[in-house]
Amino acid sequence: MEIKVPELSLVLLIGASGSGKSTFAKTHFGKHEVVSSDVCRGIVSNDENSQSATNDAFDVLNFIIGKRLKNGHLTVVDATNVQTEARKGLINLARQYHTLPVAIVLDLPQRVCEDRNESREDRNFGNHVIRQQKQQLKRSIKGLKREGFRKIYVLKSEEEVDSISGIIREKLYNDKKELQGPFDIIGDIHGCYDETISLLEKLGYNIKYVDIDGKNYGLDIKHPENRQVIFLGDLVDRGPNSPAVLKLVMSMVRSGSALCVPGNHDLKLQKKLNGKNVQLKHGLAETMEQLENETPEFIADVKEFLYSLISHYILDDGKLAVAHAGIKEEMQGRGSGAVRSFCLYGETTGEIDEFGLPVRYNWASEYRGKAKVIYGHTPVPKAEWLNKTIDIDTGCVFGGELTALRYPEEELISVKAAKVYSEPIKPLELEVESNLSHQQEYDDLLNIDDVIGKRIVQTRLRNNLTIREENSIAALEVMSRFAINPKWLIYLPPTMSPCATSELPNYLEHPEQAINYYRKRGIEKIICEEKHMGSRAILVVCKNEETVLNRFGIENEGIGICYTRTGRNFFNDSNIEKEFLDRVQKALTKSGFWDKFQTDWVCLDAELMPWSAKAQSLLQDQYASVGSSAKNSLTAVELILQKTKDREIKDVETILDKFSYKKKAVSKFIDAYRNYCWDVNSVEDYKLAPFHILATEGAVHVDKDHHWHMENIKEVCLADEKIFRITPYKVVETNDNESVQKAIDWWTEMTDKGGEGMVVKSFGFISYGKEGLLQPAVKCRGSEYLRIIYGPEYDLPENMQRLKNRGLSRKRSLALREFALGVEGLERFVRKEPLRRIHESVFGVLALESEDVDPRL
Repeated sequence: MEIKVPELSLVLLIGASGSGKSTFAKTHFGKHEVVSSDVCRGIVSNDENSQSATNDAFDVLNFIIGKRLKNGHLTVVDATNVQTEARKGLINLARQYHTLPVAIVLDLPQRVCEDRNESREDRNFGNHVIRQQKQQLKRSIKGLKREGFRKIYVLKSEEEVDSISGIIREKLYNDKKELQGPFDIIGDIHGCYDETISLLEKLGYNIKYVDIDGKNYGLDIKHPENRQVIFLGDLVDRGPNSPAVLKLVMSMVRSGSALCVPGNHDLKLQKKLNGKNVQLKHGLAETMEQLENETPEFIADVKEFLYSLISHYILDDGKLAVAHAGIKEEMQGRGSGAVRSFCLYGETTGEIDEFGLPVRYNWASEYRGKAKVIYGHTPVPKAEWLNKTIDIDTGCVFGGELTALRYPEEELISVKAAKVYSEPIKPLELEVESNLSHQQEYDDLLNIDDVIGKRIVQTRLRNNLTIREENSIAALEVMSRFAINPKWLIYLPPTMSPCATSELPNYLEHPEQAINYYRKRGIEKIICEEKHMGSRAILVVCKNEETVLNRFGIENEGIGICYTRTGRNFFNDSNIEKEFLDRVQKALTKSGFWDKFQTDWVCLDAELMPWSAKAQSLLQDQYASVGSSAKNSLTAVELILQKTKDREIKDVETILDKFSYKKKAVSKFIDAYRNYCWDVNSVEDYKLAPFHILATEGAVHVDKDHHWHMENIKEVCLADEKIFRITPYKVVETNDNESVQKAIDWWTEMTDKGGEGMVVKSFGFISYGKEGLLQPAVKCRGSEYLRIIYGPEYDLPENMQRLKNRGLSRKRSLALREFALGVEGLERFVRKEPLRRIHESVFGVLALESEDVDPRL
């Protein structure tokens, strides 16, 4: 014999002490699925038999059950549960989490229970306890169904218990996760048959009129690509031909080419057909009149069909949920009266609007679920996404449109209503108060709870990444006080690790180690790019201000933004910024970028020079002041020591050589930072060197190799060579010694001329080795540039020896985590997820910058 239980259910084992509940649970359920009252007593009192600990024990038991049910796990309660009062709290938990309760009663003979307890040393209570429990069970067992148990199994003997061969876990009717589409989801039809046919034809369905065979009503509708329709309910009422719509939908559902969930109008019709006292309002009278011409067999078939409809469906591995009026995250894939009611009617606030209609509670504004929810019920003039939900009831019966959402493409397809079939109480087209979409209006106010505290961010490239609370607070401080409009912040770039320490005596960093990082990890082709000494800049540039409004939800801020790697505005002068962005936009247009990429916006990763333009205070307060004071003081010291030497003072020559070296080192230090400074008097004094086309509409370009990025960027740079700088690069075969040596020679030549160095990357944008994700880039800086970073005398043997012991593990870990978060943020933006989801990644990058990592690396 097998016992069948819903795969998500609360199973109560009911029986007197000694009836074998714990053994039964251990035999048929997983150890984590069983919550035992005795174990909970032991947790709170160190004694599983302590009756004085019962209240605390059941507090723990109820807490654990609640958490398991909340997370969607089948849960088994191992307790006597013989009293109605004891079961009541557990039934309420099942209802709270929309879970089906199941009772498995072990009603074994009293003598069997007594004998078992006598053989157990840990059971010291008398037989009167078992007798009392048996009496309580006898009194309450007949009322189990009234209490709310959906399935009840009663086992009355040891033989019956032993005959149970297993527990069959049944899928809930709403579980269609195995169906992955593609789907065409159609909103409220309300008897608009002609528009439904037109929409199906527009969606590419072949409509054949065939003989009625008992399964169909003369319609054979299929898509050549095996797409499946999902009807969101409200098939009937108000419109001109509800019977024809019913025949169409019933035919498609029975042929397997469609699914259907019920709407509130469908349920009302079903009740009326079953003889219930239902008011003939809101279009039901018209439907009943239309059905008068139909056969009794069809009426009976309609009753059966509508009764069989499931409140909602979960599809595509849990990525998609469909329901007539929507469904909250905690209700998805669950079964209860509350779930069905919400799916049919939604939720209201209890208030009445100016049209006399109930004000609907905007559950979608608070939705945080993983599944996309497609629904209807409330007519809207335009279907818009809000927090991964979309209402596609565009009021066809009221003269609007009949709309379908193609999934997974997320393309909206509509046909206009032939006429106004029913005048709406509330006008479908209300005066628009804002140019922003629902999502953009919602994103205007960000919730601080979304970015503070310890957070775990799930990314595609590195799974779960932890952001510590103290780092989140630091990031929030920067963002709230200094950052640009947060709607622009779709990406922050990662830090970059230097290469391993060089084995050559006079070098701290050398290309051999940078190349070797990838060669050792099996990467055969890399790309080496000149490293510009500027400031990292992220550019978001749009084709026009209309795109800025539609895609970013920003008004009156121009066609784009240029910001730093910490989210601050790059330019302090708004006029310069506007002129600069206009030049970039014109170069993109001239190069044919918008048409080539089929986009109206782009996000670029770049270096903006000169370094002095953004780091002026750093140069003046640190580098220039150090260089100036050191040069003046060391010149004076050298002069005095030279005079002392001329007086033939003993041992002064060694000291003079030491300070002469210091003076030369300081001169090199000054020359080094001056290489990266020049006056900026106009836009053309800036030089922009892009190196990544990060994202455009519908695409994040991390799937393209770096050679693709450099060549496509080159086309844009050539469109305006006065402000753009093309980045020189070389493709290197890591196992070809000649190819490697050419790259090293190129680096040497660059750095000897004062260049900063080069960045070495795997040829592919994203690469993996045995240890997982590889560094997206490794920098190799020249000897003179490192003088700026580590100080004028860093290359003294004693200093070089100490610096060669630097550790890179923290820096490399940080670079990988920030890289994963950056890509995740872009991918979420391109998928048009809510801004809070994008900022989860963006804030994560900024928060990680607070980690204790040597900033000189």
